[in-house]
Amino acid sequence: MAEDRLNDISENEESTIDLLDIASNLWANRRKLIKWSVCGAVLGLIVAFSIPREYTTSVQLAPEINDNKASGGSMAALASMAGIATFSGGADAVYPMLYPDVVSSVPFLTSLFDVEVQTKEDGKKLTVAQYMEEDVTSPWWSAVISLPFKLIGLFTPEEEVDPNHKLDNFQLTKDEDDLVKALEDRIVASVDAKTSVVTVDVSMQDPLVSAILADTVVNRLKQFVTDYRTNKARQDLRYAEKLNEEAQAAYYKAQQRYANYLDRNQGIVFRSAQVERERLENETALAFNLYNSTCQQVQRAQAKVQETMPVYAIITPATVPIKPSKPRKALILVGFTFLAFVACAVWIQFLKPMLEEHKAAKALAEAESAKPADPAKD
Repeated sequence: MAEDRLNDISENEESTIDLLDIASNLWANRRKLIKWSVCGAVLGLIVAFSIPREYTTSVQLAPEINDNKASGGSMAALASMAGIATFSGGADAVYPMLYPDVVSSVPFLTSLFDVEVQTKEDGKKLTVAQYMEEDVTSPWWSAVISLPFKLIGLFTPEEEVDPNHKLDNFQLTKDEDDLVKALEDRIVASVDAKTSVVTVDVSMQDPLVSAILADTVVNRLKQFVTDYRTNKARQDLRYAEKLNEEAQAAYYKAQQRYANYLDRNQGIVFRSAQVERERLENETALAFNLYNSTCQQVQRAQAKVQETMPVYAIITPATVPIKPSKPRKALILVGFTFLAFVACAVWIQFLKPMLEEHKAAKALAEAESAKPADPAKD
């Protein structure tokens, strides 16, 4: 036991001495550390001011959730206690957890190409596709990185563009695919697993464009889910309306035949005439009953459409952002300064001594190889 304690004390003393040696070595080279840190700060400022400003608009909405207790059972209760939202299947297959997938889907993003936006600086009106191609800029190093690819593209045949080309989600062109990927990076939807609150973030280099596009994305998302949930009810409504129109036409025809018969046989007391009259009267009554039944079906179908229509509560509406969300210049400045300091410290403490030892060993080996052989040994 005493020996173990002595070993622990010696190890602690060695680690303390090592730390003191490192601190003293760094303090002796403090000027170099300061120079490297200043260079890192300058590089951080260059990078921070080279990145274009990005403005982010966030919209939060709370969708209506169907409360189907019978389908959930005890597992739904346990999931609720764990803070996990559960959703029943059935008619509402597009539940909030799938909203991000809807927003990032190709058909949804391509539907935004023709949305008209307006820039805040000059008030220019143009489509989203035109804005992404003409007004969105990149840092200067992006042009340097892409220069080799551009040079390679000079020697490759260009893709012929059809002047009558129409957007086809099944087969996109290269420019359309690049635009979809750019929008996918700038339009992000997320869902809180506990509260089911959907957050849509849209980042653009113009604040007004960001707000307009965020409001459009939310409205398109609401319309998509509404169309999906009410699709079956609207189909039933159209079918009920078709039956109602047919029943109405049949009732009007039966009514007209009954009226024409009464006009032609006024005052006739033959038994055959009375039978014909009763038959036409019964047909008219049956046609009216069918017409009345289809009218009720139409009313029920209309109520079903209204019942299945989802309701959304906009918690945070789209507003034009005032301050840019990117780049975070202070964070970039601190990060580059810290990295430069650490790199200099690693160089002073580890890399430089290793390099000096390697040079000394190499010089010693060369000196020994150049030393003449001792004749006495021969």
